[in-house]
Amino acid sequence: MKVILLQDVKSLGKKDQIVDVSDGYARNFVLPKKLGIEATPKNLNELKLKKAHDDKVAAEILADAQALAAKMSEESITLKIKVGEGGRTFGSVSSKEIAEAIKSQLGHEVDKKKIVLKDSIKAVGTHTVDIKLHTKVTAQMTVKVVGE
Repeated sequence: MKVILLQDVKSLGKKDQIVDVSDGYARNFVLPKKLGIEATPKNLNELKLKKAHDDKVAAEILADAQALAAKMSEESITLKIKVGEGGRTFGSVSSKEIAEAIKSQLGHEVDKKKIVLKDSIKAVGTHTVDIKLHTKVTAQMTVKVVGE
C-alpha cells in the first residue's frame, strides 16, 4: 500500500514522502497513529498543491531576504564604546549590542544569533559585519564605533 507520510517516521521516511509499506503495517500502525494517509488520487493532488504552495512561500521569503540584504548593505549603524587613555577601549562590541542598534536606528528586527562577527570589535573605527538573513542570503553591514 502506498502511504503519504504526515510526519517523519524513523526507518520509513520523511514528511510528505510517498512510501510503499505492507497493508498490515499501514492499517495497524501508520494510519491509526496518524503518521500517514493513504495515497489516493485526491490526497496525491493535495500533496502536489501543498508542495507548490510551499515552494511559492519559500521563494517569497528568499526574495524578501534579498531585498532586506540590499537595503541593509547600503545602511550603517553607529555604536558608542567607552575609551580610556591612549584610545584603549573597555570591553568589546557584542552581537547583542549590534542587534539592538539595528532595531533602534534602522527599525529592522535581527536576531543576535544571525550576526556573524569574524573577530570581536575592540577598536574605534569602521567595521564590516555579516548578517545571515536566510540560508542563501548574507548581508554585509557597516558598523561605526565611536568613543565616549
